[in-house]
Amino acid sequence: MIPAEMDPISITTIRENGMKSIVDWFDQHMQSLYFLGWSYLGNQQQMEELFYQSIIKVHKELPRFNKETSIKTMVTSTFIHTCRELSKNRSLQAFEESEQTELFQALDHLKEIEKEAVVLTYINGLSHEEVAHLLQVSVDELKEHLFFGIQSLRKGMDDGSSFNGCKEYHTYYIDYLEGTLDRSKNIDFEIHIYHCLNCRKDLAAFQDTMLNLPERIEELRVPSGFMENVRARLADQEKHRQQKNRKRKRMGIGFASVFVLLMGLGFFTGAFTNLYYTWTVDDQELRAFLQEDLGERLNLEAESNGVKIRIKSVIADDIQTLVFYEIEDTNEENQYVISFDDGFFVENGYEIMNNEAYPKYYPPDLESDLNQKDRNVYHGKISMQPLIKDKGTIKLKITQLRKLIHDSPERNSLWAYGETEKETGEWNFEIPVTKQPSKEYVLHEEIEVEGIPVRFDKLIFAPTATILQYAINNKQTEKQINNLNFNTLEVNDKKVKADMYGGIFLEGNMGWTTFQTHFDPIFGEKPKEVNAQFDSVHLMVEDQKRIELDASQEYPQTFEYAGSKISIDKVEIGKPSKVVISNYEIKNRAFESLNLNILDENKNGVNSMAIDSQGVLVDKNGVEQDMDVNPITYEEIEQPRYFDTVLRMSLNNDNAEKVIPKTLVIHGYSTTKYMDDVVSFSLE
Repeated sequence: MIPAEMDPISITTIRENGMKSIVDWFDQHMQSLYFLGWSYLGNQQQMEELFYQSIIKVHKELPRFNKETSIKTMVTSTFIHTCRELSKNRSLQAFEESEQTELFQALDHLKEIEKEAVVLTYINGLSHEEVAHLLQVSVDELKEHLFFGIQSLRKGMDDGSSFNGCKEYHTYYIDYLEGTLDRSKNIDFEIHIYHCLNCRKDLAAFQDTMLNLPERIEELRVPSGFMENVRARLADQEKHRQQKNRKRKRMGIGFASVFVLLMGLGFFTGAFTNLYYTWTVDDQELRAFLQEDLGERLNLEAESNGVKIRIKSVIADDIQTLVFYEIEDTNEENQYVISFDDGFFVENGYEIMNNEAYPKYYPPDLESDLNQKDRNVYHGKISMQPLIKDKGTIKLKITQLRKLIHDSPERNSLWAYGETEKETGEWNFEIPVTKQPSKEYVLHEEIEVEGIPVRFDKLIFAPTATILQYAINNKQTEKQINNLNFNTLEVNDKKVKADMYGGIFLEGNMGWTTFQTHFDPIFGEKPKEVNAQFDSVHLMVEDQKRIELDASQEYPQTFEYAGSKISIDKVEIGKPSKVVISNYEIKNRAFESLNLNILDENKNGVNSMAIDSQGVLVDKNGVEQDMDVNPITYEEIEQPRYFDTVLRMSLNNDNAEKVIPKTLVIHGYSTTKYMDDVVSFSLE
């Protein structure tokens, strides 16, 4: 393997000479790359596909790399990603028969990151820093993967001997053998191995495995004519590409004539506008707004630290100011999102925006086709408060971005960027914007949900959202609606989904509490037939019960409540005093959580009661979800419900006296009921 500093081919050279230089580089490093690929695939046919796809990807991604980028790092990163993609289809097939079967079978039993760490370091000859960067781990974490990888290889090959050295010195092995161990630790380790026979044998076996790995690369023979086959496929692909280009040029002449015709027709029919945005705007949501003449393309751009932000368009109405943006990382393969809660500031917001309104939340979307195209570009949208003027210029300052998480189950959730890396900088924009009008229709419809009156007041059609406004009468105390959820809204045979983040409380008046539910926008003619389908209702039910407590008795004890058996597991007097209750049976349970209190011996409520709860999350079908996943992707769970299973209550009073819990008072409980009822409206 040629060290990076001696590599005669650079990014600049490849850019000047194109595909030929890339193929030459692969040819020059064929042996080590072949070994790396074989450790994933173990199949000759797939190896040709691997080299073919990797070369094309490197050529395609070349414009994104600056001239200081190491060609070795760039190619290896692309090569690894392609290996991973192709290995998904390997279906646990055995490696092809060869004299190297033992080594590759041993590698195949390693964890993926251990295998990659070992092969990249000891076969491909990359530095610890380069490998750590490629695998997105710290150097210390890389050394741990190297140790366990070599340890597992030793067990999987030869005599299968295990390592019996002192565990507290295992972390010294790699640095000691590479001559990078800290001087004081080096002296301590050498004194130790002088007196410890097990560690001497252990270190020798470790060194034998580690140092023999580079020699094994020569044992894997690359088939004759391998690169010639790859070159032939690339030549054939280039031939087809040139044929397509010639065909496009011929079509271009005819297209120009059609273009002129459409331009003329556009003055009379407006048809050209729709076609133009169909051809030129990839973002389907933004395209729909532009085709309805609800905004215009802006393409404002600012760059800081190699990260470019482009404001593509802004759609403003009485509900929100919706900004469509694109972020490109020109240095690395990162996708960044504008955070809805920090690093985002409208300098003249108090002058032009309604500061009493709340912006909507839009979760990041890494699954869209648009965000799957380029690993370093993210297309998103963010909501700001609505304008108080019909026109204005938004002075937007962005000082911080969040890096999105790839290959993570929570990447599209509310916390998709969690505590991940932040990119700081300064991106300033002056954005011209015009507020679009909304249409409002008065509704006259009142129904009952679970015996509780629900009144529908308004239907608002705004460019960025469709809004259903309703009110709930919660005068009765036996049962109240906490939350009313909708599934879809159907207008003139067009169905739109409810926004799970778009529920808003407006006000309470004369026993009625008013809410709004947001749905996706609807474009088109005046609404005639409107149907709203419910999803679920969350209820608070009053059902009082008192249970006497006595710390001198033995627990657990049980009692019946709402058709379930609840256990009192502990009653303990101290600082703080503690009461623990539990109910693990959730199937057909009437309640999800309890509204309760603890009274002391004077029948007074406890001044300070902290509750630590444990529970189970289930979907509509009662299937339990994995609570160890953090964060939990509620967005992907069908109508989730959370059942409390354990409540641990810690009790304190303001004075120094201990709380003596005497009575557990349950006031009632909360529950969710699923609905699919449809209510229809007549519009004025």
